[in-house]
Amino acid sequence: MSSPAPKGQISVSVADGVAWVIIDNPTKKNALTKAMCLQIQELMPTLEADPDVAVVVLRGAGNTFSAGATINELSSVLLDRQDDGTYVDQLSRADQAITSLTKPTLALVDGACMGGGWQIASACDFIITSKRSVFAITPAKIGIIYPRPGIERLVRQVGHANAKFILFTGEAFTAVQAQTLGLVAEVVPDEEFDGRGKSLVSALRDRSRFSTHSMKRLVDMTDTNHPHIDQEWEDAWAAMTDSPDMGIGIEAFNNRVQPQFTWSPAGRTRVPRGQPRQASK
Repeated sequence: MSSPAPKGQISVSVADGVAWVIIDNPTKKNALTKAMCLQIQELMPTLEADPDVAVVVLRGAGNTFSAGATINELSSVLLDRQDDGTYVDQLSRADQAITSLTKPTLALVDGACMGGGWQIASACDFIITSKRSVFAITPAKIGIIYPRPGIERLVRQVGHANAKFILFTGEAFTAVQAQTLGLVAEVVPDEEFDGRGKSLVSALRDRSRFSTHSMKRLVDMTDTNHPHIDQEWEDAWAAMTDSPDMGIGIEAFNNRVQPQFTWSPAGRTRVPRGQPRQASK
């Protein structure tokens, strides 16, 4: 009697201030199911509230990032019918859960990053990719419309003409081409990818949370032409006088030592980094 095929899941482990979020559906090239989209939606607020988490990293299990939405669940992922007869785009809700994080987020893309997989990766603050990786956004190949958050982000990153070319043709492009287009921040040689990823994550973890949280909010508000951005800038600038991190950073620089920043979001206790914690779902 054969055992049932393993179901996809989103797994997470937290260690040394970093939450490693893994897209794990190996028999389907890490394609996203409705359940996995719901897991992302449930997980991100938990990571946001966890004072031990400074950085959130998203990557795929094995040698693929994600092949996109699982084809046999495509309707329930993009058009999940509710009891009241309305439809919910669960992929875009997962996207929103990632973009709602105030903490730095990073996608480490190694291998294929296709369709909805790119939308989830691009919901992070930036993408680092191995040179062997390949990208494609393929709605026109299967007769669907790519979700609005994905299209709008694609247009912001590559411009109207390039977005149309990518969406209409569905052609695959290399990691180097993705960087040229502005879709990824850095392309890393395959043999150096894991080391570079860990080094970069460690650096992000040790940066001032006051700086990263504040600048993330301001950059994102610029991206959306937020009506209150001037006031946000004034408030953020004034907050530097109340944050301990500026003084810590200057003193560390003058003494040529690594700064030990202490700011944390209001109402939360910053806990020293300790032993790894394991969890799933």
